[in-house]
This record gives sequence, structure tokens and C-alpha cells, in this order.
Amino acid sequence: MESALDWHSALALLDWQVDLGADEAIGDAPVDRFAVAEETPKKAADNAPVQIVKRQEIDAVDIARQAATQADTLDALREALAGYDHCDLKRGAKSLVFADGNPAARVLILGEAPGREEDREGRPFVGRAGHLLDRMLDAIGLDRSADTPDRAVYITNVLPWRPPQNRDPEAEEIAMMLPFVQKHIELVNPDIIVLMGNIACRAGLKKQGILRLRGQWSEAFGRPALPMTHPAYLLRTPHAKRDAWADLLSLKARLT
Repeated sequence: MESALDWHSALALLDWQVDLGADEAIGDAPVDRFAVAEETPKKAADNAPVQIVKRQEIDAVDIARQAATQADTLDALREALAGYDHCDLKRGAKSLVFADGNPAARVLILGEAPGREEDREGRPFVGRAGHLLDRMLDAIGLDRSADTPDRAVYITNVLPWRPPQNRDPEAEEIAMMLPFVQKHIELVNPDIIVLMGNIACRAGLKKQGILRLRGQWSEAFGRPALPMTHPAYLLRTPHAKRDAWADLLSLKARLT
């Protein structure tokens, strides 16, 4: 079908478009202007410089090390622990269990972590295991409440906060607390450390297997150390008390 538009009419239409402001021939084929509008921002975005935002990593162990280093007294160390917010155990615990006993004592007992009773009272070894520990110490003339350094003991834990359901501490939790433990021992400056349980051996000796390690004198934190089975284990396994008694006699002999 031929167009009814002759050249005179076409020229008149072209003149009309020029009068409207048209100054360029677009082409014979139709152009989808909406499609061009959608592609343009995408193309611009593709050519834009890529900005990479890196999430700042938090080194919880390094922060613990800095906080512990700045503490020059036991009170300052306790405040540093109380202000340390990078261990999730703190959020679920009721109390910060710092220490008990005489800081002038020759013997420092390093336990594992607080239990329910310890979390409630804010002191280490106050539950059934703690009562047994007191009787064990009394059998060789030691007492956490003694005033004289030769008869006194000082007690603290690797972890100051109770783990949920008394589970074993995780490796990263021990690593975070280790700078505080090292500083704690440095400030107390005991002659002997008793590593009470498997977790204490992991922290002090980088070893585990308390039934294999117990009774064998070693060195932890730069001091003579004696691994012993935890009183909680002795409550569950009464026949192990004979070995614990041998370890107590070894400790007593070392103190004389």
C-alpha cells in the first residue's frame, strides 16, 4: 500500500518540525527511550570505582594483654577484668569471681572456672568441691584464711566468669583470660603454683590429661608447679583421693 503523502505534504511536515525545534534526523528505526534510560544508570554504576569496606577485626587477646599490662595492683587488675567486654561468658554470669585467700601466701592455687555457688557468692571454691579443698589443705597445715604466708594459700581461676551449665572453657576463652592470669600470678608472686585440674594445666603447661600429669612437678608461669586432680573429680571418683593425698604430701615437702 502506497502512502498518500506526496512530497509537498512531506516538505510541509518537515518545515513544521523544524519550527518546533527539531535539528537532527534520528533514523528510520524506532528507538525505545525507556530502555535507554534503564541501561544508563547501570552502565554508570559499572564504570564507577568500587569501594571496599573492610570490617575492622578485634583482637580480643591483644586488648586483654594491654589491659593486664597496665594493671599494677590486684585492685587495678580486678577493675581491668570487670571492664573487659570481649568475653561472652561475662554476659551470662552473675558475678566476677576474682580470688580468695591471702595474696602474701607462698602457694597459689589456680583452678578452672567458677561453678554455680562460686558465681552466686563471687568467690572461688565455695561449693562442695571448695569444702573438700579446704579439708585437703587443712590436712597439710594450710588455710586460705591464714594470716601468715607459710600457712596461707591464695586461690584464683583461669576464668573469672561461670561458663553456661558448667561446661569446659573453650580455647579462645582461655586465650583471652591468659594475660590476666599471668599478670595475676606476677602480682601475687607465689613460690609454688598448684594447677588444679585439666583447664589449669592447659593454661599453665599447654598440656592436658590431668590423670597423666598429676603429681609431676613442672614449671608454669616461671614458677614450680604441681598439677593435681580437681576436688570435683575426687567427689565423683573417691578412690582417686589416695593419689591426691600423695600430691598433698609432695606439696608439703616442697614447702619445708
